[in-house]
Amino acid sequence: MTDSADGLPSAVPALWDERLRLFSFATAEKRADYLRVLRAFDSARAAYVVLLHADDVAEWISRAEAGGRIEAAAGVPLPAAEIGPLLEQLHRWGVLERSYDGTRAATLAEYRNRHYVYQFAQAGFQAYRAVAGVLAARMEDASLSRLVLPELLADLRTLAAANRDGDAERVYTTLRRLDAALTDMAARAAHFYLSLGDLVRTTEITPESFLAHKDALLAHMREFSLDLARFAPRLAAAIGEVEETGVEQLIGRAAGCDERVLLSFDEREADWRSRWDGLRTWFVAAGTESSETCEADRLREATMSAIAAVLSLLRRVTETRRGGVSRESALRHLAEWFVATPTASGAHALYDAVFGLGRPRHLSLEHPDAELIPTSRSWWDAPPLEISRTLAETGRAPTAGAPARIARNDAGIRRLREAQLLAQRDRAAAAASLSKGNVHERVLDQRETEVLLRLLDAASTAWVPVSGKVDGTTGSDNGVTLTVRPCDGSTVIRTAVGLLHLNNRRLEVRAGSARRGVAR
Repeated sequence: MTDSADGLPSAVPALWDERLRLFSFATAEKRADYLRVLRAFDSARAAYVVLLHADDVAEWISRAEAGGRIEAAAGVPLPAAEIGPLLEQLHRWGVLERSYDGTRAATLAEYRNRHYVYQFAQAGFQAYRAVAGVLAARMEDASLSRLVLPELLADLRTLAAANRDGDAERVYTTLRRLDAALTDMAARAAHFYLSLGDLVRTTEITPESFLAHKDALLAHMREFSLDLARFAPRLAAAIGEVEETGVEQLIGRAAGCDERVLLSFDEREADWRSRWDGLRTWFVAAGTESSETCEADRLREATMSAIAAVLSLLRRVTETRRGGVSRESALRHLAEWFVATPTASGAHALYDAVFGLGRPRHLSLEHPDAELIPTSRSWWDAPPLEISRTLAETGRAPTAGAPARIARNDAGIRRLREAQLLAQRDRAAAAASLSKGNVHERVLDQRETEVLLRLLDAASTAWVPVSGKVDGTTGSDNGVTLTVRPCDGSTVIRTAVGLLHLNNRRLEVRAGSARRGVAR
């Protein structure tokens, strides 16, 4: 079986389409007639009558409407001739199942016409019950099941004792009662907070209707929160006692007594294991970390948040009554003013006066020449202003921003420093080797030549003939001193890179002052 793009098996969307098609009767053109027919089937089911013919459906409709169990459609009867097509359409949607009833054929013509009887399909009955539940639901009937908490505690202790004694039937009945009570508690809580959210967010609430119930509402939520905080640790401890008696034995005994014969033992065991895990997560945190919370803790936090929301609504209602003007009443008055304006220009003037769009400075910017383009000029007459991209895209004026972080590369600096120290040590060694002999009587290597050239550069700063004769000069570097003395004729110094010719000069290198770059 191939998978769909969202990771689900390809058969799942087809199954969803088939199930959703069951609700077609709720939106069809003749939905009222379809509901009358299905309610007749439901009434017959309550009397343990399953199979119905079109004539039987008409009889059950009239009987139920006469008894008040089904609301009559303005006194209009529904004959069997009109019920037949409705039953066929419900069969095509999958709500009803159809079978042939040969016992009704009294003549050959009736046999050829084939009388059919109908009954609820299993999925169709669930769809009808869902629609009927929505139609019969009372939206204002919402409450938190506070009194169920001590019952849960008593049932958990009974379950622990029954599992310890090996009483499988009592384990099954107690566990089923626990599952039903907890499911009802979760459904009530979800319905209560959904209704409370609608109450807090609605704009149609009147101060009188809210103030008439606010004391009971706050007291109800506070009592539930206190009871939940008091019973939650005890319920968690009771669940621990049940688990000490053996969870696998508990699930096996419940699955063994389960009377759902159409399910295998493994399927029933898996179902009861999932139900126990769901019950456990309500009062025991899933993990060992302190940040993990159980459903009871989340429900208590939601209750406290709901109390804060109700108090906020109470403050808003109180302020509205004190001031006499609310946002809703102001908007209603404004709408009346717009309706009462005699001309379109008057409506535009009212719009400009209320919403302030006559002034073009909505971006808090001014024209460079405020005298040429005043701030009171309309949008329609004022030329456009150039704004920054930041203001146009984000709505925030551009700023210089925070200074950039200083990039410090300590490792690179350390490597450069080590290379610098190594080069200094090499020059110092070359300088010491250069001062040990006469530079004119030997061949200088590469490092000695570089030191000699540096010494000559330091000494040549004073080696400038201005007029007449120039005396000798000196230069020092790396702890050696070079002295340049006048002599007759030219001298030659042999190096690794070539010959250095000096005209009327002779060089003397000796160990001397450590000062660098000195020239005299």
